[in-house]
Amino acid sequence: MTWITLLTTTTRWQAELMQQLLASHDIPTKIIDLGVKSYLGAGTPAALQVRLQDKWTALLLLSPPEDEQET
Repeated sequence: MTWITLLTTTTRWQAELMQQLLASHDIPTKIIDLGVKSYLGAGTPAALQVRLQDKWTALLLLSPPEDEQET
């Protein structure tokens, strides 16, 4: 199974929040820590990974909604 990094975050809790959103749509994910665990609430950088076949679905779910254009 091939996993790709979908995005990196400055804090692990951001990756965990996105992981929960994708899990609610049955998309498996992994979180990879990118740094040393920090103290005093500074957070650690993390990467969110998804399976290659789920890449575009995950990107769509995590992307901001498009603004409706007024004509």
